[in-house]
Amino acid sequence: MVTPGTMYTRRGTAMEYLIQLSSPPYSALIPLLEKKRKLAKGSSAPKTFYYVKDIQYLAHEPLLEKFSETKIFVKKVKKALGRGELDAVQRARDQKPQYTLDHIVKERYPSFADALKDLDDALCLVFLFSTMPRQGRVQPGIINKCRILAVEFMHYVIAA
Repeated sequence: MVTPGTMYTRRGTAMEYLIQLSSPPYSALIPLLEKKRKLAKGSSAPKTFYYVKDIQYLAHEPLLEKFSETKIFVKKVKKALGRGELDAVQRARDQKPQYTLDHIVKERYPSFADALKDLDDALCLVFLFSTMPRQGRVQPGIINKCRILAVEFMHYVIAA
């Protein structure tokens, strides 16, 4: 029988289990986890706990391997730059590891109908970003792309 204390783990323990990931790659994997917020005993501050089974599932995620390859790539480039070996830097940049999120999208939305159910969230964000001012925290290129997407979607609705 699993006790309640062993069903959940904290953020630090999860990061250690997921091959010593630094924060940016770890935060890319966080949306895949099902979070459970609980109050720790004797504390009034809410803390985030993750299901151990979710962490074990993510340990076999192909993205983890790509994240470690990227980490190794960055170290190689820094080392070559420090030595002044520009040809080695160029060769390393040509072999930069690439990763895609296609398998995660297919896992989350196995059918077109499932994808359409969540389309409203994406459209809300696109229309929100399209109405933002050009100066501020959001890059103008993103705002322009969102404006174009919003107009194209409205034209699609008109045509359909």
